[in-house]
Amino acid sequence: MDDFDMPAGDEMMMDEGLDVPDESPILKVGEEKEIGKEGLKKKLVKEGEGWDTPDNGDEVEVHYTGTLLDGTQFDSSRDRDTPFKFTLGQGQVIKGWDLGIKTMKKGENAIFTIPPELAYGESGSSPKIPSNATLQFDVELLSWTSVKDICKDGGIFKKIMAGGEKWENPKDADEVLVKYETKLEDDTIVAKSDGVEFTVREGHFCPALSKAVKTMKKGEKVLLTVKPQYGFGEKGKPASGEEGAIPPNATLQITLELVSWKSVTDVTDDRKVTKKILKEGEGYERLNDGAVVKVKLIGKLQDGTVFIKKGHGEEEEPFEFKTDEEQVIDGLDRAVMTMKKGELSLVTIAPEYAFGSSESQQELAVVPPNATVYYEVELVSFVKEKESWDMSVQEKIEAAGTKKEEGNAFFKAGKYFKASKRYEKAVKYIEYDSSFGEEEKKQAKALKVACNLNGAACKLKLKDYKQAEKLSTKVLDLDSRNVKALYRRAQAYIQLADLDLAEFDIKKALEIDPDNRNQLPPRIQNPWLWTTRHKGIISFCARRRCK
Repeated sequence: MDDFDMPAGDEMMMDEGLDVPDESPILKVGEEKEIGKEGLKKKLVKEGEGWDTPDNGDEVEVHYTGTLLDGTQFDSSRDRDTPFKFTLGQGQVIKGWDLGIKTMKKGENAIFTIPPELAYGESGSSPKIPSNATLQFDVELLSWTSVKDICKDGGIFKKIMAGGEKWENPKDADEVLVKYETKLEDDTIVAKSDGVEFTVREGHFCPALSKAVKTMKKGEKVLLTVKPQYGFGEKGKPASGEEGAIPPNATLQITLELVSWKSVTDVTDDRKVTKKILKEGEGYERLNDGAVVKVKLIGKLQDGTVFIKKGHGEEEEPFEFKTDEEQVIDGLDRAVMTMKKGELSLVTIAPEYAFGSSESQQELAVVPPNATVYYEVELVSFVKEKESWDMSVQEKIEAAGTKKEEGNAFFKAGKYFKASKRYEKAVKYIEYDSSFGEEEKKQAKALKVACNLNGAACKLKLKDYKQAEKLSTKVLDLDSRNVKALYRRAQAYIQLADLDLAEFDIKKALEIDPDNRNQLPPRIQNPWLWTTRHKGIISFCARRRCK
């Protein structure tokens, strides 16, 4: 083909209902504003630290002094010299406290004026708080401990004992290293590990561990309260080895520390090529197609047999190859494309992306048919292929032409994915042509038409019909009478069940070039019969599904 993501010591009563305020007011020292729409007011006395505020479920620690509006004091933790602790948002304090303290930062001091409806209402709190009393509390938020309902069903509560590093959390495919100790509610230790590694998706000990580590940062230490549904359920667990017995319907207390983890990513959508990072790389720059890379690598079979080793000798240079040029197996090529300079990873490659169904003689051993292979790869350095913004106009056109020819060669060899990538790269070189002269614009247009047209053919072969339709439309935007583009878009519409649009494109193609009818596949030489037949098939299938 040539075209192609409260207060109150013993005196404060609980309140069950809890409304969330509309917003947290932004205040200056000395300023007072209303919180929400129920008459609660807050006056800032001293600013707090940072931006974080506590949330429902968090265990907060405060000092407070409570007075009536006439200044009569009825309670004070400061006089007792003992901070008051409670769980926020659980109705353990009056409603005005639950609402107001959620707006405070660590170290902040504020005065809350709380109407009776958010305090003790008509009943008051005898003998110190009369009926329908508006109260004032001078509150300082000393600290809080975050307690999260991580499954949102009350099954696992996580209390952070020590914060972690950075912001990342492990994902399902990652391998985590943890320390943990599990106790029953009577403090009996039933399980303990000073270091165990497992895949998050596969889990370890009980379901709660996998659920929890996905919410944790490296180095974070937490206390988990685990209900039976995320522990060992109705059956419990018998004693085994060094692990004690866990009774039926037991609630567990698990101290868990996420020591570290190895990031595991799916290089391909079908999970047949995966990459586990053993050592993080440097910076943010990534390779592009056509980059020249230098790597150290060791290839092994499942039984540990080494079949290739490059760049590991004292004087041996790293192995060099050009990406996306079939100089190495496809899975290795794709994995290296995702790496950073200095990164060391273990890549697992299924046969489809390795040596396939054939036996392959490699440097140190034979790779048998249908073998999954494993590569330990270190990306020593790379030089990216020249990008379009570094090129002159003529260089862009020449580069686009070269990528087009490479795409044609891959297409003829039946390598449609690689061909498609070449066509996309070609178009990117000449996508922005405002600096082109008239002759250069003509050349660029011809290349865009050919590459998008061929790209549509690739997408049809790959069954990516939406992209086939999109690329065909790009061609028609440049050349509205392009018969091949109409035909390929019609093929895409057929597979997307847009039969009216398919019929329209076929009819238009035949109007433009009536003599082309005999060159079309027999099934669409008569578009009316063809589309009617397909509509009938779809109607029949719909009736079958309804039954």
